[in-house]
Amino acid sequence: MTNTKTDKLKTAGVTGRARIKKAAPDLWDGVLSMLDDIAPRIKLEEGIHRILSKPELELTVYIPVTMDNGRVEVFTGYRIQHSNARGPCKGGIRYHPCVDLNEIRALSALMTWKCAVVNIPFGGAKGGVQCDPMHMSEGELCRMTRGFTKMILPVIGGKRDIPAPDVNTNEQTMAWIVDTVSSVKGNMELEIVTGKPVSLGGAAGRKEATGRGVAMCVEELLKKKQLPIEETTVAVQGYGNVGSNAATILHELGCKIVAISDVTGGLYNPGGLDIAAINKHAAAHARKLLDGYEKKGADRITNADLLALKVDILVPAALENQIHAGNVNSVKAKMIIEAANGPITREADRDLDSRKIMVVPDILANAGGVIVSYLEWVQNLQCFMWPAEEINANLERTMKESFNSVWNLAHKHNVSLRIAAYMLAVEKVAGVMRLRGLSHSNE
Repeated sequence: MTNTKTDKLKTAGVTGRARIKKAAPDLWDGVLSMLDDIAPRIKLEEGIHRILSKPELELTVYIPVTMDNGRVEVFTGYRIQHSNARGPCKGGIRYHPCVDLNEIRALSALMTWKCAVVNIPFGGAKGGVQCDPMHMSEGELCRMTRGFTKMILPVIGGKRDIPAPDVNTNEQTMAWIVDTVSSVKGNMELEIVTGKPVSLGGAAGRKEATGRGVAMCVEELLKKKQLPIEETTVAVQGYGNVGSNAATILHELGCKIVAISDVTGGLYNPGGLDIAAINKHAAAHARKLLDGYEKKGADRITNADLLALKVDILVPAALENQIHAGNVNSVKAKMIIEAANGPITREADRDLDSRKIMVVPDILANAGGVIVSYLEWVQNLQCFMWPAEEINANLERTMKESFNSVWNLAHKHNVSLRIAAYMLAVEKVAGVMRLRGLSHSNE
């Protein structure tokens, strides 16, 4: 057993990277700034504004985990509930070295707005553990997940707060949570999370739902712009679950996917990449990465190169703050679809808007996952299952209705799609708060 700094970084995976992040724009500040911008536009009462500027509940936990080498590491985890005004809180759990309190606060608020803009009866929550899953075994991840679950169990539940997968978590993670909660409570608790394996009560198509919703937004935007989909060039930054599914579905629809990237770098072919071959490579890779893919015509590029490509549509599907003041001037895409949460800082967003680069905001574009999560939750509560065709039809109907509501509001008020989406979302939450008397009652 070693006590070196290298060993600490390999096991906990947080020290250096967490410090680096502090120099980045604060996502929570951006969320609050947007709320401040929206409030006068919809004549939001001061009391409701103040309530929505704070999460309802914040829980920080410290999770001891025995690593494979026998060493005990202590991981920091969070579960934050922003608002339950419109229904039980809903939001994913992410595992990443840069997870911190303000990030989870911001993401929980974005979930509130996301659920409202697509009109499903959930509030917003988010969770995360500061760790580096790239340097953890499956056994270590399982033990950490079970420990985290037990610690947040007092604040989650099928009618209170329902977690789901997010960055570096998946249906296996959700299965561990189901088993942990069910073991503690002594009965099966399928409704405790969504994004589970289908064989464990999951919804057909849930894994692809966020990427499918992104593709649907691309379709709708191209229709509004009267642009042919088969002539549309697309670059996707982030080739995880969301990015890879969005790229695959857009490729099947006829788009030309000219560039993709992940943490190991990117691939570029102006004539279009072989998405099927790339997906086969990523599926066989130990970490599901693009690293090692080599094929004639697929040139290696950096993530920075990808963001600067001259394409019709750029899909940032990685992490927050990818497009910022330092690189926004290099962005040449005609349109941007935010598949990640908060990939564009407030300052960069203003710059893009001034340059007439249309952005479909995250709270609309990546809402496909929570829409299908809602259907999965309903299935679990009612003990039945919809076929994939019906789930995808519900997803398509909801995404298209929501896109058109935002589009029409944007044109009515002559504002960006982001401003319109937030106006719609905040007003829906505020309207329910007024009905419930939450703006002036302490009872």
